Amino acid sequence: MNTFDMDLQLRIIISVAVIAIAYIIDFLCCRLLVPAIRKIASRTTFRWDDHITADGVLRNVFHLIPPVTFQTVLPLLFPEQTQWAEILSKVFSIYIIAIVCRLVCAFISSLYAISNETESLKNKPLKGLYQMLKVIVVCICVILTIGILIEKDFTSLLAGLGASAAVLMLVFKDTILGLVAGVQLSAHDMLRPGDWIIMERHNVNGTVMEVSLNTVKIRNWDNTITTIPPYVLVSDSFQNWRGMRESGGRRVARSIRIDINSIRFCSPEELASFSEEEWAKGTTLDKDTVNLTVFRAAAEHYLNSLSGINSSLMLMVRQLEPTPEGLPIQFYFFTTEKDWVPYEHFAAEVLEHLIASLPQFGLKAFQRPSGLDIPGNTNTGLTK
Repeated sequence: MNTFDMDLQLRIIISVAVIAIAYIIDFLCCRLLVPAIRKIASRTTFRWDDHITADGVLRNVFHLIPPVTFQTVLPLLFPEQTQWAEILSKVFSIYIIAIVCRLVCAFISSLYAISNETESLKNKPLKGLYQMLKVIVVCICVILTIGILIEKDFTSLLAGLGASAAVLMLVFKDTILGLVAGVQLSAHDMLRPGDWIIMERHNVNGTVMEVSLNTVKIRNWDNTITTIPPYVLVSDSFQNWRGMRESGGRRVARSIRIDINSIRFCSPEELASFSEEEWAKGTTLDKDTVNLTVFRAAAEHYLNSLSGINSSLMLMVRQLEPTPEGLPIQFYFFTTEKDWVPYEHFAAEVLEHLIASLPQFGLKAFQRPSGLDIPGNTNTGLTK
């Protein structure tokens, strides 16, 4: 065996030893140092360091030790640029790029987790922005890898990509539109996860679950999931109920149609009876007083007395335009109940009480006649 072969074998042995030692250090750091750092971070009063020191970040930092070590000693072990040295250099360079890509993506994920716990940012739809950053990082790493394989400079590859910008725009059209839409939604605070939105055109009526780069997930009230692109929320109009939840109450606008034939002037006996009621204080009662006027005053007093109504917001009882189905009397107020089920229960109880009190004022609710309303008709529609 000549001197050159012995020297080559020695270099190979040293290379293998260096790689083995580097991987042993990497293994020990991941098994011993990472848990220790995470334990120290968990004892601090801050939350952001728990995410920065997460496994995905620290482990990828230590995974850089073997390839960086070998890439550093490779020129010393193989000073002459042999074919094998060039191949090894490319392999470990690509390996380093892959580890750095994973490290940066893990760091971006940590930033997203930190923003979700930050009071001023947790309700912002920032997931699409972080996803776009990951896409950019991956694209840069792919370009660097291709440049190493074909031995081209990074800037020359970018110049080539610039010439094909139209094709890239077409391929990444949805991603670019999603990014722009996400920035607009976040900048103008148009949408947050947890918002209740309605888009009748797209059959959307529910709570926003997630706003990502390419999709917005909404859980409808029937527990179906609807996904729409973010740019649809910018190009089309939608109704966001967040303002209602953040306000002092949820609006109720219910109507009772009064039979016009039952509207009349109050009798002296009725006026005497009404004058003793608490709601009549401050109300002028004379021979020209109409029973519907008295009912509106009593209904408004009743609504103001309810604890479930926010009296600091708009509250009124008003007439709407008369219709062939009677004269609509609308009860307009805001209830402190905002969730769907208690809101509907409260509104129904209020309307039921008002309907039941109509006979006290000599009023009747309008109702289309049925067969039983016709005198002499005893046919109930049931067969024996």
